[in-house]
Amino acid sequence: MTLGRDGRLTLYTRTDGGLLRWTQRGAGGDRWDGPEFIPVADLTDLAVVQGADSYVHFLGRRERHGSDGPRVDIVHAVQYQTGRPVTAWRSLGNFYRDRETGLRIGAPAGAVDAQGTVFVFVRNAGNGLQLRREGKGGKWEAWRDLEGAGLAAEVVASATSGGLVEVFAPSDRGVQQWRQERPDGPLRSLPPLQFHASAGSVTALETAPDRLTHYWVDANTAGVVAHRAGTWPVPVGGEPGDGAVVALRAPLDGYDCTVLAQRGAGGTLLIGVCGTEGEQQGVWWSDTAEQCVGDPALALDGHGRVVVAVCGRDGGVSVVRQEEGPGLTLPPHWNRL
Repeated sequence: MTLGRDGRLTLYTRTDGGLLRWTQRGAGGDRWDGPEFIPVADLTDLAVVQGADSYVHFLGRRERHGSDGPRVDIVHAVQYQTGRPVTAWRSLGNFYRDRETGLRIGAPAGAVDAQGTVFVFVRNAGNGLQLRREGKGGKWEAWRDLEGAGLAAEVVASATSGGLVEVFAPSDRGVQQWRQERPDGPLRSLPPLQFHASAGSVTALETAPDRLTHYWVDANTAGVVAHRAGTWPVPVGGEPGDGAVVALRAPLDGYDCTVLAQRGAGGTLLIGVCGTEGEQQGVWWSDTAEQCVGDPALALDGHGRVVVAVCGRDGGVSVVRQEEGPGLTLPPHWNRL
């Protein structure tokens, strides 16, 4: 779920043969247009990344079948304005010439720095990390090997408000990280962190200028933890199921707060709230009782209110918006789109 320059939210989901898109009719409103079908064939994975310029970038792993067998490449498209058409999907290729080796690459992750440069990261067949980024004038640079080893299929890429790009990659050796020391500078690897995150559970949130907090499900304790560079992970509770811990900063009762959302072990959406960077003082969790599958989505609408979206077991999409009340008050009835 993304917020456009005009204050309208847009919601995207995967479907057979492409994407479905819903668009708010007005900023902060309850009415949505859609679903609109955006065709793109043969995607196995998709990442949606938004830059400070509000452009929405789509990065996909595509597997097409021909007479010589399947071939995999990475594809990219852009939505420049809310409700406007998506550009043609452009292939960014595969960093392997050998077709069979190329089948073993992972899903793309992306980040957009403060200058609007798009960074694409993909786990390679040797379980290291590859980077391709958009150069000056829109021309894409060649794929680069950032090395690494033992990476999981999914990596998490982020860009701070100051334009620093960072990659957080769970692996069989703990967590491996790459980080820029200055905007537009090289990505340098950092010593591995001896923590183990469950596959697909990691998310990143900028909680102070150029400082990220990562949240994940600890593979050993099965609980959610929070971590910032130079500190130990802080357990924050919850009863997580599978999928990502989604995070959002939001003003609640005049305080800077962090909202967490995840599909719980019972299959319903769990919401957690704490003061931003105040996880040690406690995270207050509640069960919405809303059944869901996959990862939820969180965003602030054009009026600064929290909006939550989930996909139901039947494939339908439902949203709910923060209402008047103390803290984060959500109404009991969800709006099915």
